[in-house]
Amino acid sequence: MRLFQFRKPDPVRADQKLLSSDEKLVKQGFLKKLRRVIGKIAFAEDLVAAYYCAFDPKTPLRVKAILMAALAYFVVPADLVPDFLLGFGFTDDLSVLIAAISTVREHVRVEHFQKAQALLEKESDPSSDN
Repeated sequence: MRLFQFRKPDPVRADQKLLSSDEKLVKQGFLKKLRRVIGKIAFAEDLVAAYYCAFDPKTPLRVKAILMAALAYFVVPADLVPDFLLGFGFTDDLSVLIAAISTVREHVRVEHFQKAQALLEKESDPSSDN
């Protein structure tokens, strides 16, 4: 897991090795963390839409790199503002996500939001087996 990056990231020339590292981290931890915090965050739909965009084969590599970095930040347990701080814990995660999505907004499409809504409905349904 990469917590520190000592060189400035270049989204134009996304580093496939770093992207793969973030991708692995996100695949392993995203749904687990989402299930843990789903009722505590107001930005769940944007977060899940970003997830679907990042794993969409039609998404350009530069966009995937930006989104994977933001999603990995959400998944990593060590961040600037600990998630357990009531009212403040997810503000840094939200800030990183907003910055990432605003940079690549045109690539987060309607179908990503539709998939996000479907997943969130399924996760919030008490009768589903998640």
